Amino acid sequence: MAQEKKISSKFIYFFGSFGGILFGYDIGVMTGALPFLKNDWNLTNASVIGWITSAVMFGAIFGGAFAGQLSDKYGRRKMILVSAVIFAIFSLLSMVSPENGSTYLIIIRMLLGLAVGAASALVPAYMSEMAPANARGSLSGLNQTMITLGMLLSYVMDFVLKDLPQAWGWRVMLGCAAIPAVILLAGVMKLPESPRFLINHGKPDEARKVLSYIRKDKSEIDSEMQSIRDTSKQESSAAKKTSWGTLFTGKYRYLVMAGVGVATFQQFQGANAIFYYIPLIIEDVTGKAADSALVWPVIQGVILVLGSLLYIAIAEKVKRRTLLLMGGTVMGLSFILPAILNAMIDNLNPFTTVVFLFIYVAFYSFTWAPLTWVIVGEMFPLAIRGRASGLASSMNWVGSWAVGLIFPIMTAAMSQEIVFAIFGVICLAGVLFVRYCVPETKGRTLEEIEEAGMNHSKNKD
Repeated sequence: MAQEKKISSKFIYFFGSFGGILFGYDIGVMTGALPFLKNDWNLTNASVIGWITSAVMFGAIFGGAFAGQLSDKYGRRKMILVSAVIFAIFSLLSMVSPENGSTYLIIIRMLLGLAVGAASALVPAYMSEMAPANARGSLSGLNQTMITLGMLLSYVMDFVLKDLPQAWGWRVMLGCAAIPAVILLAGVMKLPESPRFLINHGKPDEARKVLSYIRKDKSEIDSEMQSIRDTSKQESSAAKKTSWGTLFTGKYRYLVMAGVGVATFQQFQGANAIFYYIPLIIEDVTGKAADSALVWPVIQGVILVLGSLLYIAIAEKVKRRTLLLMGGTVMGLSFILPAILNAMIDNLNPFTTVVFLFIYVAFYSFTWAPLTWVIVGEMFPLAIRGRASGLASSMNWVGSWAVGLIFPIMTAAMSQEIVFAIFGVICLAGVLFVRYCVPETKGRTLEEIEEAGMNHSKNKD
């Protein structure tokens, strides 16, 4: 433990959030790899293409669910280390897939998804337990920025490697995911465990030592240690009194439906259809080969990073509901208008659709993308927070997997404009859901939010 005395708070926050890079890289890497893989293996079956793309998200459903429980037993830091090792191993195994080994690649990517799902659950938990209360909002934005940087990194790597021989191009793209995993592994080896875990496992002296790295004065450390003890007792007591059925009782139902609903809508709105398939979308729109359209994902990645930075700048200045309503409306119209214009105008410039897709990405990047997890973090009362947050995360991954799986199947059966118009209707349905079913959480304490939920339930009864 001697070397931990030299660990700076910046080092802790950087590598604590670095898992977002892994998460983002694997979301984005198949975007560029898929056109090469399709050509190399002569893939034409839309279901197989959908499964190869979405297998990571399928595995993530289970990785996210198990990671929280295991980290409570073994520690946040250790489970992030395990995730990095799994990520590196299965990235390399996907690189050496046997020729035409679709089933092998699907299974390997499902196992890789365990690490992706774990990282998506562990990184925010670790960061929230390390960060001071007045910095949690901006550090939540840092995690989102890391995810978008990981996506941009994958898009840039895909673009740089696009001139490799076809049979090797997609393999190297997938295998390069092991590089950030190894960097994360090296960084996390030097990270301390979270103070909350240490206190919960009877190690207050170690917890105090860790807090001394990231807090300014002794009184702040004493206060936070007592707060952790009090909260831990409350959560332990609450866990014994609640069950899954408790989530849907009158007292909590409104807030659970609001938080889980926002997490579910975020994925079924179709964002991942663009993230996973943008080169194939460009190919369909312009007629140019998908493997020559890899500059478009890079542009998309830059928009995502800039959007995440914009969110950090405005997060505490604009109401949550206002951003969700505005973002969802523009996103819905960005999907629906190209279908209307194509129906009304002969020989419409094909890049019109592309422009609208990037407008969608821009508004998604600073509204629904980061705010979903802010809402989930603020919405649920202490007594049900663990189960409700787990349900919201699982439904989000189910949506991510479903969109990745069904998009190529839908576009094989109908035009892209119609498919996106369907997603546009879902976006507008999400706007109505927020308008009528989601309370404002900005600037309100958890107790005030819980009271609002109870009052809503009484008015309904």
